[in-house]
Amino acid sequence: MFEHEKFNQYSFEEIPLDRDIYLMDEKFLTEYEQMMTNYLNDPQNNEYVPVGYVSFVAARKVLANSVELSWYANVSDRFHEISIILTKENFVFCVGCWEYDEKPIVFVNGDWLNSLYARSFSVFAMVDAIGVKQYLDEDKLTTEMLKSLRDRIDALASDYPSISFISFADSLLLKSNWSVGTHDNEVSYSYAPELFIKLSAQISTIYQECLGLPTYSVITQGQNSYYDDNLLHISESKNHISLNSLGIPFAQLMDIEHTARANIRSKEHLPAEVYMDSQYYNSLSFNFEFDKLKQPKASYATKMVSKDCEYYFNSADVIMKNLRIEC
Repeated sequence: MFEHEKFNQYSFEEIPLDRDIYLMDEKFLTEYEQMMTNYLNDPQNNEYVPVGYVSFVAARKVLANSVELSWYANVSDRFHEISIILTKENFVFCVGCWEYDEKPIVFVNGDWLNSLYARSFSVFAMVDAIGVKQYLDEDKLTTEMLKSLRDRIDALASDYPSISFISFADSLLLKSNWSVGTHDNEVSYSYAPELFIKLSAQISTIYQECLGLPTYSVITQGQNSYYDDNLLHISESKNHISLNSLGIPFAQLMDIEHTARANIRSKEHLPAEVYMDSQYYNSLSFNFEFDKLKQPKASYATKMVSKDCEYYFNSADVIMKNLRIEC
């Protein structure tokens, strides 16, 4: 297969890194090979006709039994990058043709590719109150204040049934599920990250009015570990709540917060209202005149992704004023 001398074949370990490549269902492999072979044998008399459907990706790191990919789930109306893992067992073939500017195509197991478009992903946000320790030292937190806060969060949550709210009085965890979908299944693209900027501002107002304390928010998005479950699982006995999540976004919340705290203590940067993982931040639909890449940012490391990551930080007001989509 792909015996023409102008084909460039790549083993799993040789998948080109940090450049544009494609994913394609293995069911198109034979058709693609035949079309390209005919074209390469006589380009003047054989038309290049695109075969199948491609997904836009870039390989970031090849591991022993998997490869880390950046998957560009939306390239039409927002820059939406997601970190995913392709295991070696789902890899079938990788071929390109640099002489004719044909980007490498990674043929993969069709069931795996279909599940990628059908599964659910998550946006996570953590909102934390600032100054709680001092309040506790001075015995300023009253039961009435905390009940008022809980009631206000209840009311807010009722306005957003597609988002789960888990509160710990001085902090709040938010989660929403979204999907990518494709033309040939019933799942639709449901990503709406701008809403979490609005929510972080609303929650900050609630904490100010109920406790007199400011807040900061950390927001991430990415692959989930429960592909088709609900936002929350509540046991029949009502004493077990599961967020139905284990993956990258939740771990990144903790890593961003830890790094931001360290950077603030060392005066690397000032405190901010909102800290956003770069993949989430870049996926926001900003006004064209807003130079999002020149906004303040810092590097952070996470065990969930081998490459260095970045987070952007700013005020919720600056972000909302420069959004192209009303949230």
